Amino acid sequence: MQKKKLGILLSTPPSHPNITTVTHLCEEGLKSDVDVYLYLIDEGVKNLTNQSLLGLSRTGAKLFACAYGCQQQGVSTTNLDPAIQLCGLVVLSNIINGCDRFVAFN
Repeated sequence: MQKKKLGILLSTPPSHPNITTVTHLCEEGLKSDVDVYLYLIDEGVKNLTNQSLLGLSRTGAKLFACAYGCQQQGVSTTNLDPAIQLCGLVVLSNIINGCDRFVAFN
C-alpha cells in the first residue's frame, strides 16, 4: 500500500502564528507515517533558518523553498541547510498534483 502524501504551502513570515500550526501539522503527519512536503514561498522563505522546520527534515519531511521568493525577499541562500531544496513553481505544481491533500497557509 502506498503512503499518503500531504503537501503544505507556507507564505507567511516567522512572526506569524502559522509557523506553529504548520510545524505541528507536519509533525502529526510524520507520526502518522504520511509523506510530508513543505514548500516555502513569498515571506515564508524567511523561515529558512527556523530550527523547528529544519528539525522536520531530520524526521522525514521534504523541504522546498522558492528560489525567486528568496531573491525577492532578500533572503540569503548562502550556507543553506542541505535539507532544503531551492526550486521554482514547477515543483510546487508537482506537489499540489501529487499529494492526496494540500493545504496553504497564507
